[in-house]
Amino acid sequence: MAEAVFLAQGFAETTMRDVAARAGASKETLYRHFAGKEGLFAEVVSNRARLLRGRLDADLGRPNAMAEILRDLGINLLEAMTSPEVTALLRLVVAEAPRDPAIGRIFYALGPERTRERLTEYLEAARGRGEFGGRDAGLAASIFLGAVTSQCHTSRLVLQDPPPMERAEIEERVDEVVAMFVGHYGAR
Repeated sequence: MAEAVFLAQGFAETTMRDVAARAGASKETLYRHFAGKEGLFAEVVSNRARLLRGRLDADLGRPNAMAEILRDLGINLLEAMTSPEVTALLRLVVAEAPRDPAIGRIFYALGPERTRERLTEYLEAARGRGEFGGRDAGLAASIFLGAVTSQCHTSRLVLQDPPPMERAEIEERVDEVVAMFVGHYGAR
């Protein structure tokens, strides 16, 4: 409920009264659970990051070949990052982080940083299986994630109405990134 209100009205325009009305609760109930609007917003960000992370963690937990794992991870990541809900939430986080740095830290730690850490762990394990030949799994994870999301991610942040990405476009982009990644880092 709170996420929908924040996304519809923006952080600055949303009040605890608005969220309480939408949830069918009292303002006092919200204040008992959250210190204020910032705490409620931090919880919204945390919940969305956990939802995204759950999808991505499932990809990395399978025993498939590295190229297949990276492809599924890339597609799920790009689909999530280009969705209207995540785009709107990310815009709110970017707008509010200078005023309330904790919001940015929460989102980053639970979302992008956690994904990078999990991919790093996966690549280190892939090295042990002889599938990954890179020296620095953390750097490789950052390069992979950046290649999958960078241009698409940026356009979502700065364009008013970014064009939607079709599934075929997402798959084509991810397939190219995986091919480059495996070509460079795959076992030789």
